[in-house]
Amino acid sequence: MQTFVLAGGCFWCLDAVYRTLNGVSDVVSGYTGGATPNPNYEQVCTGTTGHAEAVAVTFDPDVIPAEVILDVFFTLHDPRQLNRQGNDIGTQYRSAMYYTDDEQKALFESALQRASEYWDGGIVTQLEPLGVFFEAEDYHQDFFAKNPGQGYCMAVAVPKVNKIRASYTEYIKPL
Repeated sequence: MQTFVLAGGCFWCLDAVYRTLNGVSDVVSGYTGGATPNPNYEQVCTGTTGHAEAVAVTFDPDVIPAEVILDVFFTLHDPRQLNRQGNDIGTQYRSAMYYTDDEQKALFESALQRASEYWDGGIVTQLEPLGVFFEAEDYHQDFFAKNPGQGYCMAVAVPKVNKIRASYTEYIKPL
């Protein structure tokens, strides 16, 4: 098993998308990249903690290649938007990849290169070593499945899930 920590806007969307993929065994929403110890959601939302909303995606690379996990990341959010995704604005919504070792760093750099060939304009995704990952509150875990009719989920998460389902059909879990 392998785990990548990725930030690309609200963690509810990343969580919703990655849970649809074969080979993904766990997705944990959390906070990382900042200086405030043990932050909570309200603190992170202020943008003063330095943390980003992120997900830790654990997957089996024999079922779904690491490159696919990373390409999905660059498909489901716009890596050209600095400190935001759509109407979610602030450093907590930045695009970032947090690596644990040189091998992950190299995989992430390759994914950034592939993404730059797809996206027009400059990619602002940060590439940083992973510090402490703080697990988000329980109500954020698997938020989309628990709240499918919630307004944000309907307006923002559903289109992203549908986009990935259409683009990566061979990796989608059966419904």
